[in-house]
Amino acid sequence: MSSQAQNHEFQEWWNKQRGFLDKPDSTAFLTVEIRNPTSDPTVDKGHTRSARQLSWLWLLKFQQLATSLAWLTNGSVSLLRTANRRIATNKTDSPSDSSASSRRLYRIIKLFLFLVILLLCFELVAYFKGWHFSPPSVESAEAAVERVYAKWLEIRASYLAPPLQSLTNVCIILFLIQSVDRVVLMLGCFWIKFWKLRPVAAVEYDGSESVEDYPMVLVQIPMCNEREVYQQSIAACCVQDWPKERMLIQVLDDSDELDAQLLIKAEVQKWQQRGVHILYRHRLIRTGYKAGNLKSAMSCDYVKDYEFVAIFDADFQPGPDFLKKTIPHFKGKDDLALVQTRWAFVNKDENLLTRLQNINLSFHFEVEQQVNGVFINFFGFNGTAGVWRIKALEECGGWLERTTVEDMDIAVRAHLCGWKFIYLNDVKCLCELPESYEAYKKQQHRWHSGPMQLFRLCFVDTLRAKVSFGKKANLIFLFFLLRKLILPFYSFTLFCIILPLSMFLPEAELPAWVVCYIPGLMSILNILPAPRSFPFIVPYLLFENTMSVTKFNAMISGLFQLGSSYEWVVTKKLGRSSEADLVAFAERESDPLVETTNLHRSCSESGLDVLNKIETTKKTGKKKRNSLYRKELALALILLTASVRSLLSAQGIHFYFLLFQGISFLVVGLDLIGEQVS
Repeated sequence: MSSQAQNHEFQEWWNKQRGFLDKPDSTAFLTVEIRNPTSDPTVDKGHTRSARQLSWLWLLKFQQLATSLAWLTNGSVSLLRTANRRIATNKTDSPSDSSASSRRLYRIIKLFLFLVILLLCFELVAYFKGWHFSPPSVESAEAAVERVYAKWLEIRASYLAPPLQSLTNVCIILFLIQSVDRVVLMLGCFWIKFWKLRPVAAVEYDGSESVEDYPMVLVQIPMCNEREVYQQSIAACCVQDWPKERMLIQVLDDSDELDAQLLIKAEVQKWQQRGVHILYRHRLIRTGYKAGNLKSAMSCDYVKDYEFVAIFDADFQPGPDFLKKTIPHFKGKDDLALVQTRWAFVNKDENLLTRLQNINLSFHFEVEQQVNGVFINFFGFNGTAGVWRIKALEECGGWLERTTVEDMDIAVRAHLCGWKFIYLNDVKCLCELPESYEAYKKQQHRWHSGPMQLFRLCFVDTLRAKVSFGKKANLIFLFFLLRKLILPFYSFTLFCIILPLSMFLPEAELPAWVVCYIPGLMSILNILPAPRSFPFIVPYLLFENTMSVTKFNAMISGLFQLGSSYEWVVTKKLGRSSEADLVAFAERESDPLVETTNLHRSCSESGLDVLNKIETTKKTGKKKRNSLYRKELALALILLTASVRSLLSAQGIHFYFLLFQGISFLVVGLDLIGEQVS
């Protein structure tokens, strides 16, 4: 029965299938139609649309290429016009470049330029003659030119390349030592960050203390012809959250311009009327520059009543709680002489020059100052944004006028007397960076010539000092020799002299890792404290090599007591941070010490009267304009000439480095990197 039921079910299924197949249209699903793809109109339409899109794509690429070419052409034309205009104005170099040492260096660079151009012409003739691929010998040479070239190859290999290779090896060793120093400093900084090491104050001032618990503090603001920034620095010091009877502000004006004197004096009178203890001091004879100004101020009889002195340059704006964050660190530390704070820059994004300066100074404060402060309690005083114990200043001899780096001088002498320093990385003081290359170059010349003056003067005192051998070694070999002398020496010699010469003397080899890889790694380490500046890592590397000529010239001037090493030029600032911004900051961060309605005025009525009186004087003042820098332009031609020679030898890394470094020197020589004055 079961088998019959199964057969019946199978029969019904089979009948259904036969009925479906017997339908007239049932064969439609079995029919397969094969057509030629080209006969399908939809496919033709799709191919046509793709071709049209491809045409538009190529047109778009061509338009982008044309736009890029037009941009490059306009940029080149603008560059040529700017260069022509600046050459026509015939203003070359700054006063520091007019010194005898600078002129001598420029003559040497010109001679070097003539030599490399002559060698390039010689090598071009040899290249087109095929002598690069099969060098001739003196015996087989037929033509006179061929014999000369063969003799040149012998002289080059036997007499010129060996001493150049020896100098190269010395510079490479110095370069590696300096690189190791950078790595050690970075490891020290990572250690501080990992373990969260920072100075801790023994007490804190929260406002509940009596007035007598606050130490007597003297605040000094040295300035000279700085009419753009005097208001903001004076206002920032006057609104300090410190009992006014326990603080005295000295405005030390060394201005030799009458209008600047009147403006500063009017500003001081304004704050005196508001109850602030502030004095105006002006020297008739400006001897000793900033050191002489500070020395004169410290000689006042009332200074003996004060325990600490805070120093701020004219463009610095300490926060209202600056004294409350720094003075407590002296409590219970009788051997502490200095508390240094970090600089913060209000104009670090103003132009390419300020961005590159920010990279350098961020590394200096975040790494160098912090590591030295934590591990050895010594570093160079930055000249401003710091608080000194007056007793320490007096014990080590006070301010001396013997160098242009009086801040480093006083720090070294205090260190040799056994005093300790503290650096506060989390306390920042606003200031400005120089925005023009001329101002920055003058500043760097003073910063690199002064340490060499000081090294000559204090070398014997360092050896005789009653401090440990480790401190003496650190001061002589690391602080002075490695970071102040060796760095500018090898940087200029290696990348501006040896590298282009090695293109014409190929027997003296300069490895690619010295030219590119290690400098690139060091640039990455330098830029870590300012991570937002990573897009500028290549311009930073090139610009540091470009500045080596200025630093080398300054180092030689200071080391051999040449005339320009004693030149002091005030770094001009533009006053980017307005007093209105400062007042708003003061109102947010501290209790008001003066009436808010009075603070909102950018200057007093007497100041406005003075401004009206001197308006005509300012109109007839000296106009600013960009300069041409001869040494940088000559070095640009040297490096570009050497890049052509490296191209003949198919040296890829050397060619690109020389090309871009030459362009960097050209941009700086035409004064196109900083503030542009139309």
